[in-house]
Amino acid sequence: MLSSRSLLFSRNKVLTIDTMNPKVKNVEYAVRGPIVQRAVQIEKELREGVKKPFTEVIKANIGDAHAMGQKPITFFRQVLALCSYPELLNDNMFPEDAKSRARHILQACGGSSMGAYSASQGIDCVRQDVARYIERRDGGVPCDPDNVYLTTGASDGIVTMLKLLVCGEGASKTGVMISIPQYPLYSAALAELGAVQVNYYLNEEKCWSMDLRELERSLAEARKHCNPKALCIINPGNPTGQVQSRQCIEDVIRFAAKERLFLMADEVYQDNVYAEGCQFHSFKKVLFELGPQYSNTVELASFHSTSKCYMGECGFRGGYMEVINMDPEVKAQLTKLVSVRLCPPVPGQALMDLVVNSPQPGEPSYTTFMKERTATLSLLAEKAKLTEEILNTVPGITCNPVQGAMYSFPNISLPQKAIKDAKALGQAPDMFYCMKMLEETGICLVPGSGFGQKDGTYHFRMTILPPTDKLKILLAKVNEFHQKFTQQYS
Repeated sequence: MLSSRSLLFSRNKVLTIDTMNPKVKNVEYAVRGPIVQRAVQIEKELREGVKKPFTEVIKANIGDAHAMGQKPITFFRQVLALCSYPELLNDNMFPEDAKSRARHILQACGGSSMGAYSASQGIDCVRQDVARYIERRDGGVPCDPDNVYLTTGASDGIVTMLKLLVCGEGASKTGVMISIPQYPLYSAALAELGAVQVNYYLNEEKCWSMDLRELERSLAEARKHCNPKALCIINPGNPTGQVQSRQCIEDVIRFAAKERLFLMADEVYQDNVYAEGCQFHSFKKVLFELGPQYSNTVELASFHSTSKCYMGECGFRGGYMEVINMDPEVKAQLTKLVSVRLCPPVPGQALMDLVVNSPQPGEPSYTTFMKERTATLSLLAEKAKLTEEILNTVPGITCNPVQGAMYSFPNISLPQKAIKDAKALGQAPDMFYCMKMLEETGICLVPGSGFGQKDGTYHFRMTILPPTDKLKILLAKVNEFHQKFTQQYS
């Protein structure tokens, strides 16, 4: 007679790999994929005393600034502390402008507590502050707070917009144009939603710029098998670190208008611009400067976050999106959709308010705030230049200028034997390369195949975030490993 335990395990489970949602099985997210999982195992092995040819894992796989040692902005943390524990408002150690911001936020919270739900679209006064920030950033172009939605990081806003866009079956199924290389959030979300991913390739030979002819080629090809409805742009670029020119943005807007495409502008790195001659131009500003022919018709959603720039506050999950020229009936559906998840995290909303309503000249915290902000961005600019220069000294590695964002995406030449061995193992060649690097050096990078790349080319993405001394060690190890790997497989 079977025991009750045996009976339990002999029953078929309701949810199995065969009966689960098949779309979820198609989701991949390279930034936290197999290499990162192996890196976590290696860290555990090192703690347990397993001998390795290195003493620590250096994670350069993800844009997590504080995990890499970047210090928080003092003013932001002061206000968040005050909001979290309002009794501190009676403490003289906090500057008056920090207390003023905390009161401003708390008065807008239910029961004057960040523990209360907010309105689903976000706290009203925060959305008003975001709108004023956008107007200042864009030289006075009006912003209606009702078009601003606070989000759980930019990712939440992007996925929400894609949910609204995706419909149809067969040849009428929604296609979404995304840049290749791309940030894997886009391919993962499209796979989960069952939409068609429409690739357009950035021009590596021209510093990863967008090419109008490539957009036209991609769209024409896609229209043979799906209904392309949206065009996504990441500027400054992730993983490629480029900053698109104003002319390029104008071309994209005109293209979207002509082809009736919904524009999605991922602008989370808007303060991370380092290269001389480069400047961030918001899609909204350029759209309105092109005149009513475009500003009254082109549908646009743009996204920002507290996770990047000089803030690096990834864990608070703060962000916003602004929608332009959205059909009022669709906007009502958007508001309904965000209400299902109740509200974004209120501490993240509070942090977003501080980003858009930072200390001003004459306020007690202004000098320290500007010193910290400038130091953070200046150091990132130095590390961007350092990364590009050192990688370009390595035979077989070519790195475009890191104009902005937080990453380099160098091209790596791999010997044919390495490519053959990787394929025999069922691995992408740059996955094989990056896994070898991890096992031999402790450096955790993400293979270019996780972001998409032209056939026959290989890359890796590495963040520029580690402290300068550790970044130099990392780059020296990459140099040494690449030459050894090339020699081994030649």
